[in-house]
Amino acid sequence: MISIVDDDKSVRRATDRLVRSLGFIAYTFSSADEFLASPYVSHTSCLIIDVRMPGMTGLQLQSVLLAKGINTPIIFITAFPEEGDRAAAFEAGAADFLTKPFDGKIMIRSLAAALKGRTVETTARSCDP
Repeated sequence: MISIVDDDKSVRRATDRLVRSLGFIAYTFSSADEFLASPYVSHTSCLIIDVRMPGMTGLQLQSVLLAKGINTPIIFITAFPEEGDRAAAFEAGAADFLTKPFDGKIMIRSLAAALKGRTVETTARSCDP
């Protein structure tokens, strides 16, 4: 099961379609708090999380999960790539950090690596407009 956490409805919808097209079960959430309140936190095999969201950010969600002993692989996505955010995400164990918009093939590769427990770091290969 893949959980997608992003405040942008169009990104959630597109990412959900991509993940489902690969045969995964996917659940989408518009905020970190919505995800944390769901019954899927401990059943998620991989998280795709937006870095910047109103309320709790993606990086804060990563910290909350780690503090609870939940080490689910996380692929961060962001429209505002900042080296500090990227470094913090990887330092805390992120599987990847993609810049929006990203190519579907890159997300597929990131998901495959994350589910195998590997870090990819494909930021430089993200699709730019």
